Amino acid sequence: MKQKTLKRIYGSVVVLLLLAVYSGYVVRFLDPSEFCAPITKCVFVLGRPETWLPWIAAIHPSLAFVAGLLGISVGLWRLISGRSLSPIERWGLITGITTLLLQGLQTFWFGNKLRDYSDLIHLSLGLLALTAFTVAGLSVLPSFQVLSDARSSKRKYVRFLGMGLLWVTFLLLISGYAQGLDPYSPACGGWPFCSSGWALSQWGWHILLHRLLSLLALGGVTGMLIITWRGYSQDTIVLPAGTALAILFLGQVGLGGVMVNRGYRQDLVALHAFNIVALWLTLSVLVFRVWVRSPHSERQSIATVSWQTRLKAYFLLNKPVIVALLLVTTYTGMVLAAKGIPDARLTFWTLFGGALAAGGASAINQYIDREADKRMQRTAKRPIPAGIITPAQGLAYGIAACWVAFFMLAIMVNLLTALLALAGMIYYVGIYSLWLKPATPQNIVIGGGAGAIPPLVGWAAVANDLQVPALFLFAIIFLWTPPHFWALALVRRKDYARAGIPMLPVVLGEQTTRRQIFIYTLQLVALTLLMPLLNLTGHLFLLIALVLGGGLIYAAWRVLRMPGNRPAYQMYRMSSMYLALIFLALVVDVLV
Repeated sequence: MKQKTLKRIYGSVVVLLLLAVYSGYVVRFLDPSEFCAPITKCVFVLGRPETWLPWIAAIHPSLAFVAGLLGISVGLWRLISGRSLSPIERWGLITGITTLLLQGLQTFWFGNKLRDYSDLIHLSLGLLALTAFTVAGLSVLPSFQVLSDARSSKRKYVRFLGMGLLWVTFLLLISGYAQGLDPYSPACGGWPFCSSGWALSQWGWHILLHRLLSLLALGGVTGMLIITWRGYSQDTIVLPAGTALAILFLGQVGLGGVMVNRGYRQDLVALHAFNIVALWLTLSVLVFRVWVRSPHSERQSIATVSWQTRLKAYFLLNKPVIVALLLVTTYTGMVLAAKGIPDARLTFWTLFGGALAAGGASAINQYIDREADKRMQRTAKRPIPAGIITPAQGLAYGIAACWVAFFMLAIMVNLLTALLALAGMIYYVGIYSLWLKPATPQNIVIGGGAGAIPPLVGWAAVANDLQVPALFLFAIIFLWTPPHFWALALVRRKDYARAGIPMLPVVLGEQTTRRQIFIYTLQLVALTLLMPLLNLTGHLFLLIALVLGGGLIYAAWRVLRMPGNRPAYQMYRMSSMYLALIFLALVVDVLV
């Protein structure tokens, strides 16, 4: 069987098991009366978090059945037909099949003494099955093959720490689950300590155990983070996974505290449960990679630079000029939603989280484009191709910034804002950078949606919904993106051709690109003038939009009619100023 097909099969099993564990975890937060019976009576509304958990809980039995059936089928098929299974894959499959069978037959082998613990055992078996199939799937990948130097005694303490952290986290998740089974748990309303003393009941031990295990796990996660940054700076799996683990763990602690203090709000419950499965999967991948690979196996030379230079490099990974422009559009969304100056505290957390999200996505983008950046004069001096920081360090920073932004927006603003920011990051990294950019000359057109999400984030931060004016802001940036970047592509067309990136002037030629720049510019200006006609803005914005639009159309006309790079570069610079000024005009129009 082809390696690609095998990876997809294992990936499907792991994803289904993840969803099954996640949906099963949230079941404990619902009373029987809240379940969807039949499921058609459940109404899912994005703006009403109280409708989320019944849906998630309702699909758990179906997910668990499909995940278990597929896992057992794939495991038996590999054990029977696999000619050269590695010991790790074989034992992973055997363990996974065994745990799934035990879980499926759970009602038949439980006695009265174990019945009270059935939910805990059920979750434990689910986590073990997920881990077993994850390890089996990873073992077929070249990046997780055991190397001889991984058995070096010098690194045994790293593997020991990883395994210890895995078991502590397992107990931490189980004790946290037990907390939901105790009817007296709400009596412990404070965090990290109960505000009215300990309420020890049948499950009372889990409250103290859970919080003590949290401290122990925090120490292990901190130690693992230090080890990965010191010894695995070249490892593009260990370093990002170790960094993500630390952020996920701190986010889990923060979410747990906020969830308790806010009365177990269902949007936070759903996020808390999702973070559990993400944390467990990340930890499993990290421990397995550390077990099979030593940092010495991928040790490379890296230029020695001062900490000031390295700090500056991390700052430049964020593309600060672009981030500043995106924050202008974010704040405009907030002002339009508030119809005035938004709350200062809300503004701070929204803009801070938005800056981290945009900066983290930019860092991951530079990791993906590192080889192409080396071949382009414009980007050759970026931190990763210049060798100031390693690709693993750049990726780790980007992942950390994205996760911090998500948790910050979810906790300090609202979940819709965090989900929109997450969608923007996934759009930019997954859809644009990995898929569209190297595949089609329409990469900028379709990928422009990623840069158009910040004003939606700003609107949602204030209104906790999305309305027509916010969609107009999205459309303005969506139409602005192609002429802006195509103007740059005209100037740097040789760079893009050398890097193998199919930008429009490289594939369809300069004249076609110049026509498209002019057409998109006309559409953009027409859209801004449509807003006053629909009474979405006032006369002041109409006047400013006419002036700015006229200047931009003139710049696009010069690109169309005049040869050479100078008009294109002027269009590139002017379009940047145009976007900032047109959004500032929207702010002024609201305030005046």
